[in-house]
Amino acid sequence: MDRVPIDTDTGAKVVLELIYRLKVSDVMTPAPVAATEDRTLREIQTLMRERRITGVPIVNKRGGVAGMVSIGDIIEALDSGYIEDRAGERMTRQVLSLEAGMPLSFAISWLNRYRFGRFPVVDRDGLLVGIITSKDIIRALLLEMNGEVERLENEIRSGHGEAETASPDGTVSLCRSTLRWDFETAGKASAGIKKALKDAGIDPAIVRRAAIASYELEMNQVIHSWGGTIECRILGDRLEIAARDGGPGIADLEAALREGFSTADEWIRSLGFGAGMGLPNVRRSADDFFIDSTPGRGTTVQVTIRLDASPDANRTRGGAESNGGDA
Repeated sequence: MDRVPIDTDTGAKVVLELIYRLKVSDVMTPAPVAATEDRTLREIQTLMRERRITGVPIVNKRGGVAGMVSIGDIIEALDSGYIEDRAGERMTRQVLSLEAGMPLSFAISWLNRYRFGRFPVVDRDGLLVGIITSKDIIRALLLEMNGEVERLENEIRSGHGEAETASPDGTVSLCRSTLRWDFETAGKASAGIKKALKDAGIDPAIVRRAAIASYELEMNQVIHSWGGTIECRILGDRLEIAARDGGPGIADLEAALREGFSTADEWIRSLGFGAGMGLPNVRRSADDFFIDSTPGRGTTVQVTIRLDASPDANRTRGGAESNGGDA
């Protein structure tokens, strides 16, 4: 089985939260069977038979992935008479590798998209540290689900789902959930808030400020937290946005509020995130701003935007730079 029967866009919420929480390193087979480029294809055939595997990554002298030899390559070598050739001469060189720190959702998407039997897993230095197959993923998910389903369902029942409510006094409240490293759907929560505010007839300049703040808060949760909620409430003369997550918290709040400061790693930066403008943009978009964070316990950010603010103030506030809050 080279395909994982899970849709990372529309799958069950419990399963989605699990695959965005787990990393590739949590699921992969560590210290995989590998061979060097000078080994013959016949030697690799023997290795496959002895270890009961159907693919072997080929590593270079430093331990990086140089290529891959699959059972299909061995069959072709037997049929064509070059089974004694070195692996370095016949291996598949164009190999896609996953990084150990990537969310499991990436591995599922790649397996379903490319239909490869396996992907080598490398560390930040490009060295081979594991291999991952669809069977690894399904086995790990089944094991994790035994202990996670009840906890995750309790979280959903306690308010981590999506809801829009209106109270008798006219107060409108919208709540959207976020998932860690869910880059495929990141931005949907803030887009939903923006649409609701437009539909409610809120001034466009205020909608822009709210969109920037909610987008930056949403992306902060996706990148840095373990997932949380974004809630927007219309309360008479003001708009309130509250972002809450369960961890890991911010160790240095003063630094986090400085423009350009970021704790994002190289992988996050390679995706185009982690510029260090999130919280500064949120504070700049707000009339009132409050943040509270405890390492290991989570972060709460509260933003208030006055609905009766002057047009000039709205234009000034709306000038905050965002990675997509106005998209």
